[in-house]
Amino acid sequence: MQGQEDVIVGLDIGTTKICAVVGEASGNEINIIGIGTHPSIGLRKGVVVNIESTVESIKKAVEEAELMSGCEISSVYTGIAGGHITGFNSRGIVAIKGQEIAEHDVQRVIDAARAVAIPMDREVIHVLPQEFIVDEETGIQNPVGMAGVRLEAKIHIVTGAVTSAHNIVKCANRAGLDVCDIVLESLASGEAVLTDEEKELGTALLDLGGGTTDLAIFANNNIRHTFVLALGGNNLTNDIAIGLRAPLAEAEKIKIKHGSCVVQNINNDETIEVPGMGGRKAKHLPRQLLGEILEPRVEEIFTLINREIYRAGMENIIPSGIVITGGTALLNDVIEMAESVFNLPTRLGKPRGISGLVDVVNNPMYATGVGLVLYGARNQTLKKFRIRDRNIFNRVTNRMKKWFNDIV
Repeated sequence: MQGQEDVIVGLDIGTTKICAVVGEASGNEINIIGIGTHPSIGLRKGVVVNIESTVESIKKAVEEAELMSGCEISSVYTGIAGGHITGFNSRGIVAIKGQEIAEHDVQRVIDAARAVAIPMDREVIHVLPQEFIVDEETGIQNPVGMAGVRLEAKIHIVTGAVTSAHNIVKCANRAGLDVCDIVLESLASGEAVLTDEEKELGTALLDLGGGTTDLAIFANNNIRHTFVLALGGNNLTNDIAIGLRAPLAEAEKIKIKHGSCVVQNINNDETIEVPGMGGRKAKHLPRQLLGEILEPRVEEIFTLINREIYRAGMENIIPSGIVITGGTALLNDVIEMAESVFNLPTRLGKPRGISGLVDVVNNPMYATGVGLVLYGARNQTLKKFRIRDRNIFNRVTNRMKKWFNDIV
């Protein structure tokens, strides 16, 4: 084992599972040396709703990853998702004082672009430069060293609810972990599953998770648009549980084993066994009934995402098509359904560009975890998020005052 500083850990805190992926940086290559997963109990639609349950799940996933990798985990890169995430584009302009554009000019123009009014209850998660414009010359990726009198920047700002971000950091801290950075999950997944050609030409990444469906549109090697839809695999499971009158745990198993979201691909004579509720006898139902429950819900999710692509005016910049990843992407015929709704070529996205435990993580459900490791390796940062309870001192002071007044 090399030095601890060479080890990068991605912690994917998802609605259905918490996954810790341990990677080792050797040169330009990332070697996956450990992975740990545990069912997630304390989250709903990507947002923490029970801190204690989430902390326990994080601890178990991290312990498993530590055992497999043989190293102690102290700091992680963690993902964030949820319906509270919003992304928007902004632009800024500055005048160049010197003969050529320097590093501090780039920083100034980015600061000018990000100087937008953001509500107090929201926090900036990412500021992503899209392109720079020098004296009307567009499409410049790095303007440092160029001559010019006016520098313009187009950036994409991703914001999230302050409370949701703080709760994620608090859960990691309580599990004994420092958070190096919080990363938008669809941005991390893009690091793991997209090729350089797809990022350059233009593609839409769809991360089908348990609680949310995340959209990220890439073009010219930059992120152009982000969107989070608060619908995911859990909605499919819920629909099955209600439609077939089955317990939720059994509905999840039925979805994984027999689920298909295109009814016409299911034979008429296929049946499935559905366990009864509350000790009732199991019943045999046609598998087509399951398809009739899943097809409209999957079609609804894809239609809402397609509507968002058109609303943002991005329909013409994704000639590479759609890449679908995330655990729900494993549902049968998802690719066929996506191609019919989006009318674009679609493929399944699996983690790539890594070595080590490739056969273990070669699954769409690990895309975010692997992507967080790759993001961490590319953007190694020294900042650590630690949330201290600033109210403790005030609470102690007030208690002492009350105690003193009682005595007097």
